[in-house]
Amino acid sequence: MRRPLARESSLARAWRCVLLCGTPRALRVPSAVTWGAPLDHDSGLDSRWDVRPEPNDPEGAFRRLFTTFMAARAALGCVLLLAVLSGVWLNRGLPPAVIATCGLYAVWVLWVALWPPLREGVASSALRSLRSRHWWGSIGADVVAFTVLQPAFAEGGLPVAALYVLPILSAGVLSTRRLAVGTAAMATLGLLGGLLWADLAGRDNAQSFLQAGLAGSGYFAVSLLASEMAQRLAREQRSARGSLALARQQAALNQLVIDEMQEGVLVLDAHWRVLAANPAARALLGEVDPAPAPPFELTAKPAWQGLVEAAQDTFEGSFAARDVALNFAQAPPRALRVRGRLSASAEGGSSCVLLLEDRATLMARMRQERMAAMGRMSAGVAHEIRNPLAAISQANALLAEDLADPGAQRLTGLVSANVARLKRIVDDVMVLAAAPDATVPVLDLGNLAAEVAQEWAQTQGLTVGVSLRLTRPDQPVKGRFDSEHWRRVLVNLLDNAWRHAQEAALDGQGRAGAWIGLAVEPVSAGGAARIRVFNPGPPIRPEVERYLFEPFYSTRSRGSGLGLHICRELCERYGAAIRYQAAVWQGVAGNAFDVVLPPDNATP
Repeated sequence: MRRPLARESSLARAWRCVLLCGTPRALRVPSAVTWGAPLDHDSGLDSRWDVRPEPNDPEGAFRRLFTTFMAARAALGCVLLLAVLSGVWLNRGLPPAVIATCGLYAVWVLWVALWPPLREGVASSALRSLRSRHWWGSIGADVVAFTVLQPAFAEGGLPVAALYVLPILSAGVLSTRRLAVGTAAMATLGLLGGLLWADLAGRDNAQSFLQAGLAGSGYFAVSLLASEMAQRLAREQRSARGSLALARQQAALNQLVIDEMQEGVLVLDAHWRVLAANPAARALLGEVDPAPAPPFELTAKPAWQGLVEAAQDTFEGSFAARDVALNFAQAPPRALRVRGRLSASAEGGSSCVLLLEDRATLMARMRQERMAAMGRMSAGVAHEIRNPLAAISQANALLAEDLADPGAQRLTGLVSANVARLKRIVDDVMVLAAAPDATVPVLDLGNLAAEVAQEWAQTQGLTVGVSLRLTRPDQPVKGRFDSEHWRRVLVNLLDNAWRHAQEAALDGQGRAGAWIGLAVEPVSAGGAARIRVFNPGPPIRPEVERYLFEPFYSTRSRGSGLGLHICRELCERYGAAIRYQAAVWQGVAGNAFDVVLPPDNATP
């Protein structure tokens, strides 16, 4: 997409050609910027989204203008000196004062033009006041010198009035408008004063007075026009610099967005040469390591042939998405979903933009979206089930009070147990569907875990230290977590561990010999705290471990399969992680579920 920038008017461009032939490259603003095409480095924007700092040096531009005018003064001084020397050689009878004035003027302007300290030490503010020695050393010296030379040159027929144009033009460009008009007035008075001096000397200058009046009017016009054009050019340059700064900012933003995209972006020309590629595209094209940095040929590897065909279809006008398989020699094949678009090129042609997406990632996202939709639907169903379930539970309780038959009592007990099971499933689904709180307090998760474990042990009728072995540090373990959600995670893990510990009691004494452990470990060298729930027993089989945290997967016939899934969802909601591993506790092999809190979890 082309983004037009501010362009200078024709008047400003003409004035630039006259006065600013040395304008720096960074201030030349391109007329448009096209993403994905190779751009000239002189335009200020690189084809690899390289954003260089924007130069902003108005004093540098002023010094270049000042140097240009000083060079013009030096050339004029040399011409005047040659004219005077020619007059001396031709015996024109020039006064010695005129010869000395021309010589001093030529020496002065050459000194100012050639000696860097005098030229480079001048700032823009130094030429905006009549009290400035720099103004009198440059513009004022010209006016005074030309006024002194005017009587003799006018008698010799030289166009003295034209000499005043240079200081007036300098004042209009380099100083303020008021000072430019003042310089024009000084030049006019100097011109009229020289003619008046000649008239007092007995010369007939009636026609010259009329010409001097017309020249003075021209001086004022030149001063006003030069000042207006200089100010307009300054405004154009400020606008151009602002537009270029915005273009660079937009380029930096585009670079950030493109580099962070999960989709791969490839830009190709008509010769299958990759001009640009973001990190995601290079990773998708790489067999083992990412593809090389652009530019490179897309036809360099046979595995990329499908992308070449997709680009060819795009150039021919077919923009439909297609599936492309990259068959690598040393890596598993990779399936991509490819979409093509055409983009205008800086050379007037077209570039092909290929958008690449890994089909495995795409299918995973689709499954996640389906799970999210199912979760929302399940939450609605659970909400509708809750009220009838409460009515069934209450009716069953009333019915149990009136039934004396043992068989009927067993049936009501069976109904009550299943109602309780359905209620737990409904509660689990509602927990998953609930939105997280905007503000989460920082808790001592280690101390809260110990309290929850002790309460759970009392509920189960277990002895802390025997059936529940608790290890906790002296220092607190801080973390951001909702207290009720943290309690639910721990209770689910403790229930799961106790159930498997009973099944795998090593001494065959059943419940009496079973035990589980809970360990709270402070921040480690890696910067993460860990809460571990352990139960003795054989390790979980790989085919079961693969689906441990999947919803509705359970090895028990009456299990809902939501316990560990809820633990994972709640941990991820607060930036924590939960994982399973086979471990050893106090010399006993078993299974451990670890809740890992990253170091930034407790950051305020």
